[in-house]
Order: sequence, then structure tokens, then C-alpha cells
Amino acid sequence: MTDGAAARAAAFRALHHGGGPLVLPNAWDAVSARAFAGAGFPALATSSSAVAAVLGYADGEDAPADEVFAAVARIVRSVDVPVTADVERGYGLAPEELVGRLLEAGAAGCNLEDSVPATRRLVDPDRQAEWLAEVCSEAGGNLLVNARIDTYVRGAGDPLAEAVERGRRYAAAGAGCLYPIFAPPEHLAVVAAETGLPVNALCVPDGPSPAALGALGAARVTFGGTLQARVAAGIAELAAGLRTG
Repeated sequence: MTDGAAARAAAFRALHHGGGPLVLPNAWDAVSARAFAGAGFPALATSSSAVAAVLGYADGEDAPADEVFAAVARIVRSVDVPVTADVERGYGLAPEELVGRLLEAGAAGCNLEDSVPATRRLVDPDRQAEWLAEVCSEAGGNLLVNARIDTYVRGAGDPLAEAVERGRRYAAAGAGCLYPIFAPPEHLAVVAAETGLPVNALCVPDGPSPAALGALGAARVTFGGTLQARVAAGIAELAAGLRTG
């Protein structure tokens, strides 16, 4: 499994340095994953909120870890492209078990965030960096860790300065990408330049396009739960139409 995992991670890592933004649609099940891969996307991500929604739970580590990892494994099995998994804060698992379950599911990478869902508070940056270092050490190059930075949604003071400081710590811990979620587009290039890592941007409705985010400094673009929400809205409209005839 290690050789295959190393190859997956290496292929996924290389996509972050291809000269344009790596656009990762966020899948939530095998059907959505096959649709996105079939459209030609070279890799996929999962979304914790989207996966939780289709499993019948709220976002924020409400979904049981067993169900989440089973969902990730089904998505991975359904496509021939690398898949990175959004696993929030790791569901309370020790680094060894967290990495083991990600590799068992076949993930090429993972998102790990630096605020606690239950309290909506940022984790101390030194503590977070130590934890990320343990995860990266356990992974041994077999996973690309995308370190989410929540200063724009949970912090106070200067969110850019804090994002850069946290990003430097996370880069030193071994993260392969940084995700300053909800950062203003003009901050993306600053975070990338100051930390030396590729930066993940969130593409939101009515915001800049993936191409525009790439031009502004994003090496990677994801969509969170918005794609699944659009599909869910379509199903609700279909259901209403069926009910009314």
C-alpha cells in the first residue's frame, strides 16, 4: 500500500505546480465523483459539509468518523484520479490512526483545519503546528496535507498577519498546501509569497472564477459544499414539481 500511496501523493503534489490553478470539484459520493472525473478534472476533493449532508448529519464533525472514511473510500474507488479528503480536525483520532485510515481509504491528501468546530475557536498555532508535524511524520510523504487557516472566520485583529504567521509554522511542520479559507482574493499572493507554499482558494458563488483566483495567486481552487448544495436545491425543485404534477 505504501508504494501506491506514495505514487498517488506524488502525482497529486505535482498537480499543484502545473502553471495554472488546480481546480478540484468537491465530490460527495460515487455518482458526483464519476461525473467530475468524467468531465476531465485531474483530481478531486471531498467536502466535509457535503459528505455530512448526504450522510444525514450536520457539518462540524457531527458525522461519525467511520461513516466519513467509508464515504471517502467509496469516492476513491469510483474514480481513477487522486482524491484529497476533508477530514475537519481529524475526529479526535491520534495522528497514527488518522493517517492510517486516510491511507486505507486511498486518499492522496487531506484537509486539516485549525479551529475547533464545537467552540468555533482557533487552536493555539504552536499546538496546531506540533499536531500537523506529527501527522506529516506519520504520513511519510504518502499524503499531501492541506493546512486550513481559519483566521478570517475565527480570528481577531489582523487576519492576514496571523494567517502568514500560522502558515509559516504549518509549512515548517510539513504541510504541502495552505488554505486561508475566506481570505480576500488580494491576500492569496501575499500568503503564498510569505510562506513559500501553494495556496488553496475557496471559489464562492458570485465571487471570482477559478481562473481569476489563479491569476490572483491561488495554486488550487475548491468549492466547499456549494456544488452539493446546488444539486440538493435541484432535487428539491424536482420534488416540488412531482408533488404538484
